[in-house]
Amino acid sequence: MRRIGFDNDEYIRKQSEQIARRISEFGGKLYLEFGGKLFDDYHAARVLPGFKPDSKLQTLKNIAKDVEIVIVISSCDIENSKIRRDIGISYDNDVLRLIDAFREFGLFVGSVVISKYDNQPSAKKFMERLKSLGIKTYVHYPIAGYPYDVSHIVSPEGFGKNEYIETERPLVVVTAPGPGSGKMATCLSQLYHENERGIKAGYAKFETFPIWNIPLKHPVNLAYEAATADLDDVNMIDPYHLEAYGKTAVNYNRDVEVFPVLNAMFERIKGESPYKSPTDMGVNMAGFCIVDDEAVSDASNQEIIRRYFAALCDQRYGKVKPSVVEKIEVLMNQAKTSTDDRKTVKAAIARSIDTNNQPAVSIELNDGRIVTGKTSKLLGAASAALLNAVKALAELPKETMMIAPETIEPIQKLKTNTLGNHNPRLHTDEALIALAISASTDDIAKLAMEQLEKLRGCQAHSTVILSPIDNDVYRKLGIDLTCEPQYNTKKLYHR
Repeated sequence: MRRIGFDNDEYIRKQSEQIARRISEFGGKLYLEFGGKLFDDYHAARVLPGFKPDSKLQTLKNIAKDVEIVIVISSCDIENSKIRRDIGISYDNDVLRLIDAFREFGLFVGSVVISKYDNQPSAKKFMERLKSLGIKTYVHYPIAGYPYDVSHIVSPEGFGKNEYIETERPLVVVTAPGPGSGKMATCLSQLYHENERGIKAGYAKFETFPIWNIPLKHPVNLAYEAATADLDDVNMIDPYHLEAYGKTAVNYNRDVEVFPVLNAMFERIKGESPYKSPTDMGVNMAGFCIVDDEAVSDASNQEIIRRYFAALCDQRYGKVKPSVVEKIEVLMNQAKTSTDDRKTVKAAIARSIDTNNQPAVSIELNDGRIVTGKTSKLLGAASAALLNAVKALAELPKETMMIAPETIEPIQKLKTNTLGNHNPRLHTDEALIALAISASTDDIAKLAMEQLEKLRGCQAHSTVILSPIDNDVYRKLGIDLTCEPQYNTKKLYHR
């Protein structure tokens, strides 16, 4: 069973206390920049076993009456149709998803900010769409010399030309679909406007990673570097914190590099800076809630390996440069781990070799057992592995037939004869539908269906890059999948 290494309840308690303290320190109004995922933070859940993906949201839910959420999206990301990879939707659609999700949790979404706005057609169209849905929308403009020309930035021609966001509550959470959206600039712009209006307000960051009070080369912090390898983020000792307090704290290069500029902005806006270091700006209590360092380290090493395989596949797609892969290789060496430490890799490759190098998939169950799936006339390897996994969890004999061939064959004929697909094998979604149909009349299939929830947190590896459909099904089931950077065929076009 997966060992718990993180006390989630203590984390929520400590975070809530820290946020309340910051609001009080700044006179009753705080702009809190939220880095990373505000909910469904699966990276944190993977590297800190025990952390729940919605922990940050639960922290805010405790003080919901004081919280107002502002969502920031960059015009450039709208124009480029940037995709949030973990859920496969564009940033602009994710803004709508976030609004729905926050409202379902009882949190108030005050407005959306379109940052770096320069009349881009797609951004303008999205802004019109938001307004038609009754969502208050503001625009912030590109500022020449940002972030280094402080005199220009903190002036009527800089932050002053941005639209002032009207807020109602003491805690304004500024979040975004992804990095680089302009959250910090939005917070600072608001501080400028609040100061101009004589309103006391402060700024802080809610950033989970890197964790400031564990070692620089701790696997958790190395896993964060692996996750952001394409952004050129580098963890480093915060020199300002060391100078001010004589204590070592971990931060990352972008915050350290921009801190002198932020300090100058605070001084220009408020007369003095409330912070002596970039670490001071954070309200991150995660390091105090690690209860089993070995469990957390092991989980983080596995995340580094997963990120390595993801980077290899992205390189094959042409999405990242070789330097990203090389950086994660260095991180693996620093963590003293390798792909050999991922059990599913050897199992999948061995299964492939046993079947004349046909695609194969292996799944490590949460109890440590490993099952595999091979490519057959009826099923793709990903489908076979999935069905074998639920069969094992249901303690059914290997030879048990859960889906009758006569159920599969009509689906195959529909795919090939009617829909014109060349591959008759069932993808994972089709295999699960066939299993669900069988479960309506067959107790064995019904028992197998009941095991699907137990797949969450399992590990899997494929000897080829899986189709988007199979990838998506594994993701929805909560299975952490990696793939060898090889296609199933030598064709140039792959769907």
